[in-house]
Amino acid sequence: MDDETIYLDHAATTPVDPRVVEAMIPYFTQHFGNASGLYAQARATRQALDSARNSVAERLGARPSEIIFTSGGSESDNAAIKGVAWASRDRGNHIITTSIEHHAVLHTCEWLEQFGIETTYVPVDSDGRVDPASIAAAIRPTTVLVSVMYANNEIGTLQPLEEIARIAHARGIPVHSDAVQAGGQLPIDVNTLGVDLLSLSAHKFYGPKGAGVLYLRRGTAWLPTQQGGGQERSRRAGTENVAGIVGLARAMELAYSDLDRQTDRLRQLRDRLIEGVLASIPNSRLNGHPTHRLPNNANISFADVDGESILLNLDVHGIAASSGSACTAGSIDPSHVLIALGLSNAMASGALRLTLGRGTTEGHIDRVLEILPGVIARLRALTAESVTAVTV
Repeated sequence: MDDETIYLDHAATTPVDPRVVEAMIPYFTQHFGNASGLYAQARATRQALDSARNSVAERLGARPSEIIFTSGGSESDNAAIKGVAWASRDRGNHIITTSIEHHAVLHTCEWLEQFGIETTYVPVDSDGRVDPASIAAAIRPTTVLVSVMYANNEIGTLQPLEEIARIAHARGIPVHSDAVQAGGQLPIDVNTLGVDLLSLSAHKFYGPKGAGVLYLRRGTAWLPTQQGGGQERSRRAGTENVAGIVGLARAMELAYSDLDRQTDRLRQLRDRLIEGVLASIPNSRLNGHPTHRLPNNANISFADVDGESILLNLDVHGIAASSGSACTAGSIDPSHVLIALGLSNAMASGALRLTLGRGTTEGHIDRVLEILPGVIARLRALTAESVTAVTV
């Protein structure tokens, strides 16, 4: 990353921590054996795999046997939802999720519709929070899974998972949570949250891309969706990405060893950024819940401007940001999350997501507050000129 760049897109991905890289390197070079082998080289690799599994399980409050290593959040979401759906066909064919989930969840549910699996998409309020009562009202005798994200990837809003889990479990329904954005940002204890399946991705908390976790509570009805060898207790076939898994475990260890300090620091910077933007730029609004949100997330909409134009202008000034979910950054359609909050297409299209990280400083925030008002003013002036030219 360029030293002059102010990187404020940590929700999309994070740089790999040098300490994580250091932990991974031996498993590319010295300890390269296949973990399924019986020789000494393979046993060393297997030991690293087991150690990583134990480490991740400990931080999630889980058993090591409940941890499945995957290629990332999208695979974990797919495996969780499809696995429960296939395993539960004799009991029902209905899934409940929310209207603001990541596309890895939404598109998986849509894909399952062709096989007779129905999905109810529960709406959220204007802050992006789902009412647990709406989940309860959506439950049918045929419901086999409730899938609700822990924290939204675009607006940072946190969901009342514990209450949702109590409602679902009272009806004997397992709960899955896409916790990809919460990983390394919030405490995650699967028993406190009450979830039966949970998805994580290493590259969101300074680990490598291509490594993820699916937590699967013992006793949950589930079938593997990837066939082949017997890796991951025959639940996820394929030679293990040992270096990536070691990196994931090390990244998680580092994130949670310093969580409270980083959370407090990021929250202070986030609030300073939000307050500064709203105070200096008229006709702007914060998207997402004002307090029940990720400590590093600021999503703000501006009237009469286009989000992509904001990004291009900020990039000229060395500021990297996003207009929404990283997976839909190339789309011209307004964010489905912002539309679900009740925003107009125009306000949704004028959204800017700024997500802070370990390297973010007060100076970076000051620079954004210096540059952004001028960017918005110029873009609004250009928009006004265009409208005038059309109407003349």
